[in-house]
Amino acid sequence: MNEAIREPDQNSDDQVMELWQRFKKSGEDIVRDALILHYSPLVKFVAGRVGVGLPRNVEQSDLISYGIFGLIDAIDKFDLERGFKFETYAINRIRGAILDELRQLDWVPRSVRSRAREIERSLAELEHRLKRTPSEEELAAHMDMPVDDLQDSLAEISTLGLVALDELLGRDRDSSTVGDVLPDPRGTNPEAAFQVEEMKRVLADSINRLPDRERLVVTLYYYEGLTLSEIGNVLGVTESRVCQIHTNSVMSLRNRMTEPSYR
Repeated sequence: MNEAIREPDQNSDDQVMELWQRFKKSGEDIVRDALILHYSPLVKFVAGRVGVGLPRNVEQSDLISYGIFGLIDAIDKFDLERGFKFETYAINRIRGAILDELRQLDWVPRSVRSRAREIERSLAELEHRLKRTPSEEELAAHMDMPVDDLQDSLAEISTLGLVALDELLGRDRDSSTVGDVLPDPRGTNPEAAFQVEEMKRVLADSINRLPDRERLVVTLYYYEGLTLSEIGNVLGVTESRVCQIHTNSVMSLRNRMTEPSYR
């Protein structure tokens, strides 16, 4: 009969390691439950980040439920001998589990995805012509639409943080899809380390080429970990406005990362 397991103190690394060693040795459900309870704040954190900009009908509690399955999978598959930090490993698993469930729900209308592609094409055309990131006024004029309508579209498109596996990476039918470039978890790639470093360099260069406001939003959100609401307080604008700026910045970065000069 299993003895009762007490959740370790948040600051007690020794107690957590003891649980890990016991679980990997015995696989007891009661020990797994203690680890799940200990690391459950990770699920809430990831669900909160993924949930930013999603439609209101997507409940935070549902995202947390999806994420729990990712946490359980992470606990079952985590290898203590590899020397990696569990939190880093688990966050990717939790986020993946949430995104997988959201993709199956297919809650994004085709019209929104079509509008996103139209704006992205227009943005790429203007960037190529101007040799810089266009302003929202320039983009709206190029698309022959009011700035307010463009901003509304950007706010709606901000829900497209999820990418279909069959989505083309380029602008012609022969381009690779997202699914084509996903790594095989069973395979090995000797170039992986170099590619990661090169991608970091290219991404940093692309971010540095953004206008000041867009660069600040990207930096505060992805590097400093601020929420959109907190960034709004810094910039003195509404959260929805920050969401629009963020969407525009991401689309611009995506275009720059696919430029031939970066390949």
